[in-house]
Amino acid sequence: MTEISAQTQSALSRIVVERQAKGRVPGLVGAVARDGALAWSEGVGSADLEQPGVAPTADTQYLIASHSKTFTAVAVMALRDEGKLSLDDHLDTLLPETKHGGITVRQMLSHISGMQREPVGDVWDKMTFPSRDELLSGWNEAERVGKPHHKFHYSNLVYSLLGEVVERIEGRSWYDSINARILQPLEMNRTTVGMDGGPSAQGYYVPPFSDVPVKEPLLDIGAMNACGGLASTAADLAKWAMFIANPVDEVLAKDTVEEMCQPQVMGDERWQFGFGLGFMLLRLGDRVVVGHTGGMPGHITGTFVHRASGTAGIALMNTTSAPDPAALATDLLLKVLTDEPMPPTAWTPGTTVPEELTGVLGTWFSEGSPYVFSVREGALQAVAPGAPDWKPPSVFEKVTDDVYRTISGRETGELLRITRDTTGTPVTLHWATYLCTRQPLAFGEWLQL
Repeated sequence: MTEISAQTQSALSRIVVERQAKGRVPGLVGAVARDGALAWSEGVGSADLEQPGVAPTADTQYLIASHSKTFTAVAVMALRDEGKLSLDDHLDTLLPETKHGGITVRQMLSHISGMQREPVGDVWDKMTFPSRDELLSGWNEAERVGKPHHKFHYSNLVYSLLGEVVERIEGRSWYDSINARILQPLEMNRTTVGMDGGPSAQGYYVPPFSDVPVKEPLLDIGAMNACGGLASTAADLAKWAMFIANPVDEVLAKDTVEEMCQPQVMGDERWQFGFGLGFMLLRLGDRVVVGHTGGMPGHITGTFVHRASGTAGIALMNTTSAPDPAALATDLLLKVLTDEPMPPTAWTPGTTVPEELTGVLGTWFSEGSPYVFSVREGALQAVAPGAPDWKPPSVFEKVTDDVYRTISGRETGELLRITRDTTGTPVTLHWATYLCTRQPLAFGEWLQL
């Protein structure tokens, strides 16, 4: 594991203490995960003001609220991969008693169904939450307040219904499903519905005009657990973040997690916040991070991951009016990435060049622009000269003789076809049907040669 230097740890501690003091947070935990594991954490203040001087730690449990949606989304995508549902399935086919037609699983995962935000009944001021039967009947009474795919509109109601979808297909409770599919394989032993009885943070509300915190109630949100019922620790969330960075097939395929991290909708006018299939996407300068925030009475939390570097920031706070959890989590993450970027991987020489590719290597021109085809670690790849480092090469996989599939980078999914002359020398390539020649040519000029 890559260690974080004492100097950077000191800077991280300063961020945590400053944010706790400025935000008047009774007990705050900040953490950074990197290279597959928890790399740093620090607690400031008190997890419980009745036990003054006992700071929270990476093993202190907080309500993580809407982080729960990411677990629901992974369970739904696993069911998709198993052929038990499709992202294009309509909810009324999965739950026949629902009356809102045309709402797809994809729309629900991405908050683009247009359905209202909360269950009917003013649940958050009455603090009474629906049973499964009440959730379904309330869904039929709820409004579709927007057009599908028109605009991002966050909905706890929709994710609660996704939990019901998981329960129907699995034949077990939502929590039993994510526990078996996700928590046990990742050894997230302190991620539970509600507090598990171990070390935990008491939730508080800190009034704006005094410094005397008020205890917040610990809520049971009933059939809404799939949207916000979980509690967890920084240590467990580090494991979750490292799975998002580097998935294991036992839980979900890498390609599927990548699919979940692709934007489905932009959530703000400046295109700095988007939403994928269950994950928030934040642009931080040249970087994009994925994750989620959570908010329950007395608990505000955030976990965000820079997948390319395998680095994550985590923020857990036990106050209702807390500093922005996404900002704190990403400030910790960025401090590490800026001060201690991941070391480059040493180059390892290749051993062989496939014989059928020897005549393909070098520069080819398409639409007047050059592309350099080369072999790296036995695989054919192509890159535009001068392309920025962050832009990956196109990598090809052989399908049949002289036919390759682009498996990553530019034109992913498209075919590359090699045409040879009578001597076996490649004379043209067709990549995504576009002609590639050894010399730069205008459109149609090849036909005149």
